[in-house]
Parts: sequence; structure tokens; C-alpha cells
Amino acid sequence: MKKYELVICGGGPAGVTAGIYAKRYNLNVLIITKTIGGLLNEMHDIENYPGFSRITGAELAVKFEEHLKALEVPVMHAEIIKIEKTQEGFLIKTTSEEVKAKAIIIAFGTSKRKLGIPGEEEFKGKGVSYCATCDAAFFKGKTVAVVGGNDSAAEAALLLTEHAEKVFVIYRGKKLRATPILTEKVYSNPKIKVIHETVITEILGKDFVEKIKLSNGEELEVQGVFIEAGSLPSTEPVAELEIKTDESGAIITDEWMKTNIPGAFAAGDVRKGLLRQVITAAADGAIAATSAFKYLRT
Repeated sequence: MKKYELVICGGGPAGVTAGIYAKRYNLNVLIITKTIGGLLNEMHDIENYPGFSRITGAELAVKFEEHLKALEVPVMHAEIIKIEKTQEGFLIKTTSEEVKAKAIIIAFGTSKRKLGIPGEEEFKGKGVSYCATCDAAFFKGKTVAVVGGNDSAAEAALLLTEHAEKVFVIYRGKKLRATPILTEKVYSNPKIKVIHETVITEILGKDFVEKIKLSNGEELEVQGVFIEAGSLPSTEPVAELEIKTDESGAIITDEWMKTNIPGAFAAGDVRKGLLRQVITAAADGAIAATSAFKYLRT
């Protein structure tokens, strides 16, 4: 079984940045992730990351991977099943092998929130999608619905207008809560119709999605439903560590990314923070790696 000083659990912006800093600190480090970039790969246009006036999430993920390779940061492409506390540190169990670490950085990010309505699971992959970047091209000339009012929902709706004939945005609030520039783009796009103060109650169809029922009594004929109803922190693999979380399940840390468990740090969207952005996740990763270095060298 391989042993490392530091294992970084997750390969999104937080995990990648932590890996870069850990390598520069000359730590024996390993990143474990299914894919470099994480949910970054599902983002369409990113226009607020310094150095790139406009870049897709997938393109930025490639840049991240190139940086890791240039520094020779080792990456294990696997899914982490469970992390256990040991006398020496931590045991990380993955889908491919087990490794040990003296310290860990938890950077799993988040998973998409589901609606929990009839038809959602039945039509997953048959019209129901959680990734517009992945699936938008399959809906050329069709009518689709986007659920949500945040940045990701607005971005999904705008991307879908490049393929679909009509895009409904279904949002429970009185006004979209996306950033002003995205909100303006959505409201001004002739292909998009925003339906406020309502939610989808059921997704219907035979073999594929055919229509949706709304809480206001309306029924809309659509061939696709893109769910962008927020996200939940992905903390299942560390459930047995008894790490403190808030009411939403986000890991609580101090300003140095320390959790209540010695040797365990958290960074990025998985932790309780003020913003969930690529740049803030990267900053968290830098701080977490610095804290881990001090912990390991004390």
C-alpha cells in the first residue's frame, strides 16, 4: 500500500491548486479524482477568471491538467469510496486501490441537487439532464425547460438557445437571482421565456420527455428538462470522520481551511464559504496546501 504525506481528495479548481502548491512545497502528494476539473467541465463560458476574458470550463480544465503535468504532480483517476482515520493519519479507499496519508485536503466539490418529483428519475438520460454543456446539442430545434434562477441556470438557458428553438426558464422566485449581466441576457433573449413563481410538479412522457406539469396549473410540451436547482456538498466519503458541517452539509473550517479533525483540511465548494466560484475555490486550495505543509512540518 502506497503512503503519502498529503492526499488531495478531488481534482476541481481547489484540488488542482492545492496540488500545485503542495508540489512547490516539495510534499509527497497525490491527487485522487475521477476527472481533472470536476464540474468545471460542465461550465460553458467563464468570463470572470483572471487571465482569460472568455474560456469554456472544459478548456480551463485542460489548462489545469497541463499545469499539473508540467510540475509532475501525480494523479490517480479513481473515485474515493471512503476515508477512515488511523493512528498514523488517514486511509483512503478508492475504486482502484487503497492509499495512506498523514494529512488530507477534502475538495470533493458539490453534486447537483435533484427536484425529487415524479418522472425525474424515470426520464434521466431520456430528456432529463443535469448538464447543458454535455447535452445541449441533442436538442437542436426542440423545446426545452430549464429549472432554476441562479448563474448556472442562466448560463444553461443561454447555451441552449444556440441549439433549441424555444427555452422556458422555470423559477420559483419573482426575479432571477443570477448576476445582473446574465439576468439581462436571459430576459432580452427572444428564444427564452421566463415563468416566475412556479415549479415543475411532474415530468411526463412515454419513452422520452414529452411535457411538464407546473404548480400554476399549466402544462408545457417540452422534449428536454435541464435541472439547475443548486447543489449539495459532496461529503459522503468522509461521513465516518465526524467532521463538523453546517445545516446544508457544508464542511466548517477556519480561515486556514482546518476542520475539527487534526490533519484534515477542506477547500472549495465542499466547505462553508461566502462564494462558490472558480477563483475562490482556487484560493481555498492554496491556503489548504499551505496549512497542510505547516501541519506536516511542525
